[in-house]
Amino acid sequence: MIRSRITGTGFYVPENIVTNADLEKRMDTSDAWIRERSGIVERRHVNTEIGASGLALEATKNALAKANCGPEDIEFIIFATLSPDYIFPGSGCFLQAKLGLKNIGALDIRNQCTGFIYGLSVADQYIKSGMYKRILVVGAEVQSSGLDMSTRGRDVAVLFGDGAGAAIVEPSDDDTCGILSTHLHADGRYADELCLKEPGSIKLPQRLTHATVDSTNIYPYMNGRQVFKHAIVKFCGAIEECLAANNVSPDQVKLVIPHQANQRITEAVAQRFGFSMDRVFSNIHKYGNTTAASIPIAMDEAVTEGKIKRGDYLVLVAFGSGFTWGSVLIKW
Repeated sequence: MIRSRITGTGFYVPENIVTNADLEKRMDTSDAWIRERSGIVERRHVNTEIGASGLALEATKNALAKANCGPEDIEFIIFATLSPDYIFPGSGCFLQAKLGLKNIGALDIRNQCTGFIYGLSVADQYIKSGMYKRILVVGAEVQSSGLDMSTRGRDVAVLFGDGAGAAIVEPSDDDTCGILSTHLHADGRYADELCLKEPGSIKLPQRLTHATVDSTNIYPYMNGRQVFKHAIVKFCGAIEECLAANNVSPDQVKLVIPHQANQRITEAVAQRFGFSMDRVFSNIHKYGNTTAASIPIAMDEAVTEGKIKRGDYLVLVAFGSGFTWGSVLIKW
């Protein structure tokens, strides 16, 4: 049985650190308020004109080095983002060009916080089918330039950061190790609870007008209560699902890497399964919510810090806009 395996990980975040104290100068908020509600202490924001593909390029270089291969070895690109360089074409095409590649396929995925999970699932199926031998899966975001950085937008603006993470996926040299299963879900009934409405194609006669620019609909909206309530349930359900599918018990799991949405959600998930906090990876205090980039960034940090070793069971799990959610069980 062919299994796919992550052979290299890498991440990149902008050098510009934005602390809670910095945000206090721009809006009516406080360090204590942000920490209590999210666990975030600082995040990274770009301070130069660079798109998601630019951050992804740096993360990819790091992942390729750890996988002991070069850009020319990549056969397909999967790029997860909610903040593409352009409305179209997709950022995967820009990344392809930056890597100096030609002709290979580039697929963009728009599943927001669950984007990397969806992308990894697609890569897993391509590898298993034998269609490709080496796939680059990226999650990258430049969100800071699309946030309302005033008191009006503070509930959302304080949460998000910029960054990119990447993984190289190849056939496993050991059929007992690699990606064991992936599990994807969505419930569009809650699409309006976490969304960015405009400019959208649903608007007539024009999607972009002066009135649109002046409205709050050009900034992300989040119903925090609904998101928090559903996130805990879906996170736990997705973890249970991937463990049950592989007859693995929670005690066997070395590490859980959740999408970095909120420290309170991470702690609630750990409590539900009886995990100590050293078994549930968290870096939200440093980077905030980097959406599609959060899991690959955390995964690379976990690997670098020696928290995952060959043969360990690793769970990746995410929940976000759509609502979408999903999980991956890996035997590293």
